[in-house]
Amino acid sequence: MTSVIELYENLAAATDDKTRARIIAEAFEALEERYPNLSDVVTKTHLSETELRLQKEIKETELRLAQAIHRQTLWVVGAAAGSVVVIIGAIIGLLRFLGLVPA
Repeated sequence: MTSVIELYENLAAATDDKTRARIIAEAFEALEERYPNLSDVVTKTHLSETELRLQKEIKETELRLAQAIHRQTLWVVGAAAGSVVVIIGAIIGLLRFLGLVPA
């Protein structure tokens, strides 16, 4: 089959259903030969759906990353504050030991 018009003309000229069925089968065979992986063809809809899914995943990843940074920041601030308390305690202890601060 080279065109839809030729397919129509062959079907119209066919004298019985068996011949028409063969013509239709040959048309499908020609279509399959021309487009063997037709089920693998990507449409604009497929691309749009994939884009939306990726955008959603990116936003979710950004949120998880922001939460992780927040938790890490709290941990670092807490560790720094704890270190300051320990250092101040050590300085006070040293000053008491030296007798510069009353006990």
